[in-house]
Amino acid sequence: MSSSNSRRMPLATLLEEPIDVDEDGEYKHHSIWSSSSKKAQTWRNWLKTHIFLANKHKSIKYHNILLSVLGCPLVPVSLLPPKIPFSQVSSSAQYIIQHFTAATGCRKLEGTVRNMYATGKVTMAMVEELSPNGSTTNTISNIGVPQKGCFVMWQMVPNKWLIELAVGGNKVVAGSDGNVAWRHTPWLGSHAAKGGVRPLRRALQGLDPMAVAGVFSLAQYMGEKQIGDVDCFVLKISADDADLADRSDNTAEMIKHVMFGYFSQKNGLLVHLEDSYLTRVQTPGSFPMYWETYMATKIEDYRIIEGVMIAHSGQSDVIITRFGDNLRAGPIITRMEEKWTIDDLAFNVPGLSMDCFIPPEELHKDDTEENLDWRSNLNLNGSSSSS
Repeated sequence: MSSSNSRRMPLATLLEEPIDVDEDGEYKHHSIWSSSSKKAQTWRNWLKTHIFLANKHKSIKYHNILLSVLGCPLVPVSLLPPKIPFSQVSSSAQYIIQHFTAATGCRKLEGTVRNMYATGKVTMAMVEELSPNGSTTNTISNIGVPQKGCFVMWQMVPNKWLIELAVGGNKVVAGSDGNVAWRHTPWLGSHAAKGGVRPLRRALQGLDPMAVAGVFSLAQYMGEKQIGDVDCFVLKISADDADLADRSDNTAEMIKHVMFGYFSQKNGLLVHLEDSYLTRVQTPGSFPMYWETYMATKIEDYRIIEGVMIAHSGQSDVIITRFGDNLRAGPIITRMEEKWTIDDLAFNVPGLSMDCFIPPEELHKDDTEENLDWRSNLNLNGSSSSS
């Protein structure tokens, strides 16, 4: 791939992994390492597929919310190289991470893996939206109807990643060139995430053990907790005040962003991930509105890929709570979920270059933080619930 082509179409790498749909509307991947890659679609056929799906599924606002919240969220902190060797342990958190790296076998990746690739399938659904009196509202259509899709993710050391995720005829693309993280949506175009470059949350869902180790190596040990029938050690990471300030602007203040990792005491693997962030949104002449987004992810089905344990399935549940003076009747709660599976994963993909991670030329670095764009779809003024 030439640099000039990458600049004209920065997402060209993803065309090597065309997205197809079968007679039942199921998304399918064609791996560039499988025999089906010989039947690779052209860009025109790929586009026709998505136009067909866009016409088949009309609830654009509903899909926008799902893709914005579940598609490509980032973790609270930047990924820094380990400051101590894996062989040295000076805290409970480092002991837990040492156990995790031994359990996954990812120590052998350090210094040898330059990049990785993964494809998978997702099923997303808006579960419900509850008004302050506990009844289900009708502000979002197709609540409870599962929408199927798929994604392609590429990563390169250090701090470069690119993901394309398509669900119900709509898609989001996000990436990082190591200096700036960005996202492209059909309804907003391309825009940069505020603050420092942070890893993709999806990578920490058992797909990139080295990223898990790097992010949690300096975490705070929070004790023990049982998740289901699994006894776990709990580690906490959180964005500091400086980063929260960088991710805020004159209309939206990021108050907190924390993440908890739950590591099995028995086998050392990461089995559960939770994070939440709280934002205060206020436009001139209006009351402040608070948005709290909580996401919990079950991580399971670890399998050995090239000698490393990689999670191959899981489920994320999200609860969005809106409250403030203009919602005098009480908070509004929206719930959504995603189930995901991994189809293919490989390390050290030949031909993957830095050009593949060049941001779109139209990137606007002064646009809002990555999750502000979907809020208008959830009845921002709360008029239907105010008293």
